[in-house]
Amino acid sequence: MENSTQRFLHLTVRGFRRLANVDLELRPLAVLIGANGVGKSSLLDALSVLASSAQGNLNASVIEMSGLPAMMTYDRAGEIGFGISMTVPNYEPLGYSLSLRPQGTAYRIDRETLNQRREGYPDPFNHIDSRGGDIKYYEVEKGKLVRPNWEHNPLESSLSQVPKLFRSPEEFRRRLASSTYYHVLNVEPGSPVRLPQTMRPAALPGKNGEDLVSSLYYLREAEPDRFEVVEDSLKAAFPGFKRLDFPPVAAGTLAMTWRDNSFSKPLYMHQLSEGMLRFVWLATLLQSPGLTALTLLDEPEVSLHPELLSLLAGLLREAAQRTQIVVATHSDRLVRFLKPSEVVVMDTADDGTSTLTWADKLNLEQWLEEYTLDELWRNGRLGARG
Repeated sequence: MENSTQRFLHLTVRGFRRLANVDLELRPLAVLIGANGVGKSSLLDALSVLASSAQGNLNASVIEMSGLPAMMTYDRAGEIGFGISMTVPNYEPLGYSLSLRPQGTAYRIDRETLNQRREGYPDPFNHIDSRGGDIKYYEVEKGKLVRPNWEHNPLESSLSQVPKLFRSPEEFRRRLASSTYYHVLNVEPGSPVRLPQTMRPAALPGKNGEDLVSSLYYLREAEPDRFEVVEDSLKAAFPGFKRLDFPPVAAGTLAMTWRDNSFSKPLYMHQLSEGMLRFVWLATLLQSPGLTALTLLDEPEVSLHPELLSLLAGLLREAAQRTQIVVATHSDRLVRFLKPSEVVVMDTADDGTSTLTWADKLNLEQWLEEYTLDELWRNGRLGARG
């Protein structure tokens, strides 16, 4: 479980798709709303790029997004910049920035810094200070900025390559690298979540639900209170639900069955509806002890009956005490169950780029006396709807 006393504070994005100039405060829970194409998934992608830079997977991430030119704000940017800061107990926050420029068919890391302001000093303390090919990082044993005497991969960040830094920068690197992006769960026939699963230690259900059975079994055995929350959520969501069972299928392999008061025989994973499977997976994920520092969720409401969204909002809010969550949603019904302090309104400026505003900065008090938050979104008080 992550240390809740530390969190990411601010995100900056420059020249990335529609996110030409974004500066967003990061809170425990941020639910992004706005019309199609306004940049909600791009914001999740920007955070994913930062995570990849800490993992040593920056080049793979850029390739997956079709290369740097395809990532840049159309006709408006010569580079892409990302920045994120994190609290440090008893000290000033750590700030990280990364800027990329096209170079031939690839890119170069134009500028990369990891620094921290210190009380009584005019200039920040630099842990990493790289400009193009001039790589510098603070060598703890030497007590100064040095250049690498080892082969430095120019397509990967210094953050992912330099030797061990001080404790706080190392914690920053670990937390950022752990960040996990969950797309809409694949529940097609034959998908991992519908099949019996090999038992293995699993603190999370997996991006594709490949460890759902293991993580639920672990919860039942090691964290019964959390398992009870999952089952209570299922009872509230599906009135006929009784319990989950885990019958062995073969040596080291378990299935999961859904016991329902309406049926004499259990339902196996391949017999559950898309909405049932996705809700089990979401409830398990949001109760998991292995939640990473930052959890990114794209359209968690897909296939869920509108009546389940109040339960989802509650699960998100509770999990946000243990991880920072950023959600992209198209569901006005989900917004009904959120607070303005949990909602980021994304809209399009006249020049086609995205704007981001926390809903509690929009002076909605008078409107909320007569309307719910989702009604304000539908009637255009929170920006474009689509």
